[in-house]
Amino acid sequence: MNYRKLGKTNFNISEIALGTWQVGGKWGSPFNDKTADELINTAIDSGVNFIDTADVYENGLSETAVGRVVRSRSERIYVATKCGRHINPHVNEGYQPKVLQKFVEDSLKRTGLETLDLIQLHCPPTEVYYRPEIFELFDRLKEQGKIQNLGVSVEKVEEGLKAIEYPNVTTVQIIFNLFRQRPSELFFKEAQKKDIGIIARVPLASGLLTGLFDSKTTFGAQDHRNFNRDGAAFDKGETFSGINYELGLKAVAALKELFPEAPNLAPIALQWILAFNEISCIIPGASKAAHVQSNLSVYDLPKLTPEKIAAMNAIYEKYIKPEVHQLW
Repeated sequence: MNYRKLGKTNFNISEIALGTWQVGGKWGSPFNDKTADELINTAIDSGVNFIDTADVYENGLSETAVGRVVRSRSERIYVATKCGRHINPHVNEGYQPKVLQKFVEDSLKRTGLETLDLIQLHCPPTEVYYRPEIFELFDRLKEQGKIQNLGVSVEKVEEGLKAIEYPNVTTVQIIFNLFRQRPSELFFKEAQKKDIGIIARVPLASGLLTGLFDSKTTFGAQDHRNFNRDGAAFDKGETFSGINYELGLKAVAALKELFPEAPNLAPIALQWILAFNEISCIIPGASKAAHVQSNLSVYDLPKLTPEKIAAMNAIYEKYIKPEVHQLW
């Protein structure tokens, strides 16, 4: 495992971390404590020391599982969670300091931790980024010892750029992968100037970049890859990175031609992200321990050559960029 600094938090974290949406989220399978414990322990055993969760993942069960496992381990494991998505309707007016403080206190109770290493606003409406009183709240929570750092999880590059204007924002979690390249243009440069940790989420475009799906693949009724392709439940950019599924398959077919020897494209897709030094870590999800091992097999591969990276980018330019580049 390799480690990178998480911006001005100064945490030294594993560049391949663990996202736990699949542990308890809209992925079509019921939450299972035994499976959750197994995959989280597998990740830690493999050198992962940064785990990302959220209070809405299976209504808190993901946070509970993360806290339970972390408390049972002797290693220093950094826990990041998120708050805000419980607000219903999820609108700007619902974001109030007292509401968010209650969310933080609830997360502390569920995880059983004395302090949260990183609390992140969970893709709030754009208007929230223009309300200083929301960000000031987290200074008070830090003084009280309830949190160590504040970050944001954003939908759009513009939201990330606004968020890092606040000096207490230490990290930005943003969708970044081979099929979502816009953040690398301006945002990465501005974040680096301010020593912001960049957490790459949805690194495999909801599994599309594994190369294991085809036109006959089906997803369960409770799986967001079934019900949210057009943004029926939340921003459609969260599902397959906002790409039309059939178009995505065409792009993946071109990737398979580029890497005919690869039974699973996931490690290659992760390696492409790691080529960006501005990235602090990637948080691929896993619904079982085997997925964790698959993600970590990135270290078993030879490094991507500049020629291969250029060819991968050319696939993005041909298939993906005209459709989605400016949307997020």
